[in-house]
Amino acid sequence: MDWLKGAIDYGVIGLLVAMSVVAMAVAIERILFYRRFVIADHPDRALVELELTGKLHIIATIGSNAPYIGLLGTVLGIMLTFYTMGRDGFMDTGRIMEGLALALKATAVGLVVAIPAITSYNLLLRRVKEMLLRWEVHHERKGV
Repeated sequence: MDWLKGAIDYGVIGLLVAMSVVAMAVAIERILFYRRFVIADHPDRALVELELTGKLHIIATIGSNAPYIGLLGTVLGIMLTFYTMGRDGFMDTGRIMEGLALALKATAVGLVVAIPAITSYNLLLRRVKEMLLRWEVHHERKGV
């Protein structure tokens, strides 16, 4: 069961870091895409909406699942602490606190990943809504 400490540190937290990198990369890609997107070049609203909302689901999925993955790390860390306590019998409080700190670290990292992901998702979604409204205004003025 000692392998579990490495699984929490490198597996769970590594996965969360990778998810954070993916979420921020997608957010940056979307920001750059929106900057060069020309509303007047697209006659169909449905296709505009499809292009603008592309890949946003990745950010939302990461933001909504990161706390659960962090919680999984917490549960595994607490299981490891209890297992070690049961195996060794009596344990000093320092080792118990070390195990619980490891467990809580996973939750903290999950929240650190989720908060910017959900924030960027909401900001990007707002930008999409603004661009769609601009598209509608542009095409109403043209009489299309």
